[in-house]
Amino acid sequence: MNFSYFGRSLCAAALGLAAFSSPVLAAEMVKDKGGMTLYTFDADKDGQSTCYDTCATNWPPYVGKADEKAAKGWTLVPRTDGAQQWAYDGKPTYTYMADKAAGDAKGDGVEGKWHVIAK
Repeated sequence: MNFSYFGRSLCAAALGLAAFSSPVLAAEMVKDKGGMTLYTFDADKDGQSTCYDTCATNWPPYVGKADEKAAKGWTLVPRTDGAQQWAYDGKPTYTYMADKAAGDAKGDGVEGKWHVIAK
């Protein structure tokens, strides 16, 4: 297809706007102490984690210690394995094994059940 310079510029601008309007890019992502992106899981109910075994290998729970101070919006919830998991606004939080560097958000939207936590 033969686009004029003007047509190519408009197309590129439209693609850029689509990327910028992404909720992950438009909002500030919530991260753990190491800068890794945190996620919630739709299957978790009533503030309790349902992610164990293989799920927890792929989506490591963001764990804390009972004596740690919680910032506003954060609580610790017990896991059935005895650990304490950080919850944000009542939802247990996780990192994602495919995220290799701080700021990666490869898990957002996985299976339609995993979501980046955004402020």
